[in-house]
Amino acid sequence: MTAKVIYTGDLRTEATHLRSGTVIETDAPVDNKGKGERFSPTDLVATALATCILTTMGISGANHSINIDGTVCEVEKVMASDPRRIAEIKVFLSFPAGKTYTDKEKTILERIAHTCPVAVSLHPDLKQTISISWG
Repeated sequence: MTAKVIYTGDLRTEATHLRSGTVIETDAPVDNKGKGERFSPTDLVATALATCILTTMGISGANHSINIDGTVCEVEKVMASDPRRIAEIKVFLSFPAGKTYTDKEKTILERIAHTCPVAVSLHPDLKQTISISWG
């Protein structure tokens, strides 16, 4: 088992990561009868893409001596209706100012952004827009 999720009422859940005990609470978004006071389940999907990109870049960076410390990833989720779903996830990666990357390093990192495990697990109809600023 990975997690235990409990519905706590008022369109909220509490998810506990079983190995670490870390807890994430979710709330329905304001546009879907919630309070929007926590991540929504669809926010977590979009955020999972960003965290996966950074994590796999970190792994590959360690293997290729590429330092990505301080890289920031901003995420925008675009919803569609009929049926209600995530239509697009926009990811804006900003590498730290002052760090330089070779063309080979950029190619390695860009490829990861499109092929991390979450990216390749999402439905092909879900548009993934990745923008990168090299600092």
